[in-house]
Amino acid sequence: MTQRTADIAIVGGGIGGLALALHLHHRGVVCDVFEAVPQVNEIGVGITVLPHAMRELAALGLAESVEAAGIENYESVFYNRYGQFIYSELRGRHAGYALPEVGIHRGKLHKILWDAAVQRLGAERVHTGHRFASLHQDETGVTLFFTDAQGQTLPAVRTGVVVAADGVNSAVRRVFYPNEKVAFNGINTWRGVTRHKPILTGKSYMRVGSIDTGKMVIYPIADNIDGQGTQLINWVAEIGLQNESPNDWNRQGRLEDVLPLFKDWTFDWLNVPELIAKADSILEYPMVDKDPVAQWTFGRVTLLGDAAHPMYPRGSNGSAQALVDARTLADELAQIPPGGDWVQALHRYETVRRPLTTQVVLTNRSTPPDFINIKVDELTQGKPFRHIDDVISQAELRQISEDYKKIAGFSLQTMK
Repeated sequence: MTQRTADIAIVGGGIGGLALALHLHHRGVVCDVFEAVPQVNEIGVGITVLPHAMRELAALGLAESVEAAGIENYESVFYNRYGQFIYSELRGRHAGYALPEVGIHRGKLHKILWDAAVQRLGAERVHTGHRFASLHQDETGVTLFFTDAQGQTLPAVRTGVVVAADGVNSAVRRVFYPNEKVAFNGINTWRGVTRHKPILTGKSYMRVGSIDTGKMVIYPIADNIDGQGTQLINWVAEIGLQNESPNDWNRQGRLEDVLPLFKDWTFDWLNVPELIAKADSILEYPMVDKDPVAQWTFGRVTLLGDAAHPMYPRGSNGSAQALVDARTLADELAQIPPGGDWVQALHRYETVRRPLTTQVVLTNRSTPPDFINIKVDELTQGKPFRHIDDVISQAELRQISEDYKKIAGFSLQTMK
């Protein structure tokens, strides 16, 4: 049995897929969302919503909800692995942007988008428990095949256009790139959330150390959770080791794997081993991306977000790029008149977004925001310094930061 849906089917109900659905609904374009999990829960750890991501959420009427659920960042600050100050800059509104930069639990951000999609599109348009199995397309449309959580075949779905927004391990992308593998360059990560008193300003995004000898990214995602000022602090530990195999995606992170890497990181402003040891739970992931590809659109099927351009989780840019993808694609699809050629819109979207996201993917590999830390480590040969000005000027460090913002699409000049 085959059921007919709207002209557009979105495979994947994550941040990018839901944003696309909301944008299409706002433009009067009917779509269906198919999510693999049977029930959506608030899972994951922290995420930073940069100003250009907030701009996209504001266009959906969700910026206030996101800000209320997280913590507005005041500053981004960099330290070496000895806890010595390197560089800081104001962020979001404090840096002159119209919108804030917000740290938030990823699950809360996802739930805000999910609830909005169910409310606006209607529950009958947002389908859970639909795991993509295969597709077949012809001159008039695409037939999608799904299974449920138990592997049982569900009724096939007939639609006009398919947008794959099913993440870094996209099953739809695998149809067109069956032999592709994620790119792992020896960097493993551990992520946790710890209940802790505010660190520095209580609104500081911290990058400490560098990838060769261990790096921590630390920022708050929920404020005053106990009425006594305690915050939820999100942290990410990263280290690159030669000949290291990738973390197991399916295993809970183990304290004994990550804690020894940072056992000496006790600073006058933070006890890193204590932060790690007191985490509610620890997750582990390999840091992976995929090489940029020359094609996203295959007939009536196109890719979006991590399914299109999986990138290193550096610079808080993966979700931001997915949100920009969603608005761009929605704009193109909304221009197609009834009975028109949807495929033209898919190609126009790809023409705009693929070159830009390719540049971000490659920059996240070579010169991400924490290149500031890497540069200082190179100049000092990994040793402590007397004062950062003896090593490199603040102007040079600021330029590294500004260069990344321009490539990622959120320099202050482009956001005004």
